[in-house]
Amino acid sequence: MIKEAIGVASTVEEAKAAALKELGVSADADVKIEVIEMPSKKVLGLFGGSPAKVKVSCEASAFCDAQAYIEKILSGLGIDEAKVNFEETDEEIRVSVECEGDYGAAIGRRGETLDAIQYLMRLVINRGVDDSKKRVSLNIGNYREKREATLRSLAAKNAARVKKYGRNVVLDPMNPYERRIIHTTIQEIEGVSSHSVGSDNERKVVITLEEGFKPTNGARRGGRGGYNRDNRGPRRDGGSQTAAPSRPPRSDAASTSRYGKIEVSKTEE
Repeated sequence: MIKEAIGVASTVEEAKAAALKELGVSADADVKIEVIEMPSKKVLGLFGGSPAKVKVSCEASAFCDAQAYIEKILSGLGIDEAKVNFEETDEEIRVSVECEGDYGAAIGRRGETLDAIQYLMRLVINRGVDDSKKRVSLNIGNYREKREATLRSLAAKNAARVKKYGRNVVLDPMNPYERRIIHTTIQEIEGVSSHSVGSDNERKVVITLEEGFKPTNGARRGGRGGYNRDNRGPRRDGGSQTAAPSRPPRSDAASTSRYGKIEVSKTEE
């Protein structure tokens, strides 16, 4: 299905810009431009004359609206001249944004703003689609790859502590995608396991010592040098210094979006 708009203005460029604005697409989008009528000047500056008319058309893909939408959001956050790329598979639509300078405003604390924008993008792209709605993932400035490396390091670091002291570690709340990274990393480490507790936006990962394994520093467990002895609360690396009851390992749903999503009053897993 093709959607189109006709722009009318005193010049061809202005008419083209008007049509693009009506369609909600940027100037560098994949569109077809047709000049219907060239502008003509008035005779003696008094009689006749007509404006330029330009028709712009493009595939009625949600990508056109989505590109304009995210560019508007980024512009509002002070990020201009961003390049938006779309990659579609049978199950997922991946949106990546390349931009210069500081894009921290679009990321937010631990990616919370990025997750919120991703959720809105999913609504825009799947708008009007009754069946086969696809998951949507959004990445800006390779933040997701950097965050994944940080999470894997966090998981390995806390797994080592669990193996050393035998005390459970409860990490800070994370979205489904980030929890899955933690679970995957823990599965690769002998002697520890992980499961999730809590609900909605407060869902978090618990790392525990596997049954049959003894802590390497067991003699000091609970003693003066024991881990989490004083329950000081959240650490700056994302782990919480509180013990949690042991329970069988439990993985987060693998069907969630590649980079998670904002949950609206819904308990997932």
